[in-house]
Amino acid sequence: MDLEKIGRFISNHRKKKNMTQMELAERLNITDRAVSKWECGKSIPDSSVMLSLCEVLGFSVNELLSGEEVNMEDYNNQAEKNLVEISKQKEQSNKLLLTVEIIMMALSISLFLTLHYITFFVCVDLWLKILLGSISYLQLISIAVLAFRIEQKAGYYECQHCHHKYIPTLNQSLLSMHRGWTKYMKCPKCGKKSWSKKVISKENE
Repeated sequence: MDLEKIGRFISNHRKKKNMTQMELAERLNITDRAVSKWECGKSIPDSSVMLSLCEVLGFSVNELLSGEEVNMEDYNNQAEKNLVEISKQKEQSNKLLLTVEIIMMALSISLFLTLHYITFFVCVDLWLKILLGSISYLQLISIAVLAFRIEQKAGYYECQHCHHKYIPTLNQSLLSMHRGWTKYMKCPKCGKKSWSKKVISKENE
């Protein structure tokens, strides 16, 4: 997906409507900095404002994601390409999030062990030992909670019975037995429990 092309497309249509970035931002209830980032190719409109933007500037979501006006003959083909591109970007984002989760937990555990080593084997005042011990547990718990949320939202879990891929609820994910990225959960489609494995995409479902 060409962000610079999308940015130029938004800019051109805004200017055709004789609107400033500030005026467009006010119509969409966002900041003019957000509009500037779109037009500079630094980001694309969030899904929460995408439909409103298309309505205000007079083009379709398909044309917005394509960064150009699309003929009706090519509309379906272009829509499919855009969906594939969005799917690829989501997969890349999920992979990045899971990588970040691993790095975060590794650093957190290293810090935990380092602080505990200082607490038990280095001669420091009692108040400092208590402080370091408290910090070690607080940071470990905080990172674990954040990592848990990433694991729940990034990608899907695949049922080993019907191979349906789904995102578990928070309670389901929290209370289930797990082995790393494999969890024993009830599939919302077939209703059977299995050791559901973490997968990145819904391909071949």
